[in-house]
Amino acid sequence: MTRDNDPEMVAELDRLDEAVRAAPAGDTNAQIALWQQVTGLAHWFFIARGSADQSRPYGVASGQGPMICLYSSAVRANEAARVLGLVESEGGTVPLFGVPMPAAIDYVASFGKAGVVGVTLDHPRLGHYIPLTNLGLLKGWIERAAR
Repeated sequence: MTRDNDPEMVAELDRLDEAVRAAPAGDTNAQIALWQQVTGLAHWFFIARGSADQSRPYGVASGQGPMICLYSSAVRANEAARVLGLVESEGGTVPLFGVPMPAAIDYVASFGKAGVVGVTLDHPRLGHYIPLTNLGLLKGWIERAAR
């Protein structure tokens, strides 16, 4: 299993979530800060669905269309799988996988060919989403931060 993300980086997402919810309508600054924090994570985690040799990330249906569920930590992915009833028993294991950043952005974007329209963060805990068409913004932030 991939090493989990820094708990302080993940906890900052909760603070940013509160800022997004408190922001006035139309103010996107808090949303931008939240997604910039997401790009700073070392890995993006996913709940694995399907067979071990052909696993795919767990997704949900939304009004906009299908969305992949991205988790900021293995701990949050495990909690979500239990809350969502994706584990057969209380002690059952949750199949997870992590994709390192920035490769995770391209990984998620590749599902656009299958009709996925976006990615949602820490569903159902936070639930913020970004359309796949905006993933280029995230890559741009990473590239600028690397300079």
